Amino acid sequence: MEGEGNFSQVALPLFDGEGNDLWSVRMQFYLEGLYLWDVVEENYVVQLLPENPAMAQIKNHKEGKTRKAKAKSCLFAGVSKMIQTRIMTLKSPKEIWEFLKEEYARDKKIRGMQVLNLRERI
Repeated sequence: MEGEGNFSQVALPLFDGEGNDLWSVRMQFYLEGLYLWDVVEENYVVQLLPENPAMAQIKNHKEGKTRKAKAKSCLFAGVSKMIQTRIMTLKSPKEIWEFLKEEYARDKKIRGMQVLNLRERI
């Protein structure tokens, strides 16, 4: 259709450790637009090919591996170099997503507690 742009030209949201809530929402929308969010959300598992697979099975297997790699690539590219070093050993998009959610939500809670402690001292 005329007027439709290529979605891959939409800027990938970059996470540098600040603003996790906003980045998470933006990244989820980005992955949904690429039809990859279910790969992250459902811990997508690519089934092994059976012996003597049919062409349809080969095609589905390849498509599954590709979708998983694309989702992982988007998450990896969507974070700063400092964060990349912390997630590079994680194997699945779901593991990466959960790590970021837990790690940076915890930081937010810690910062909130530090603020409360400072207020009590004043």
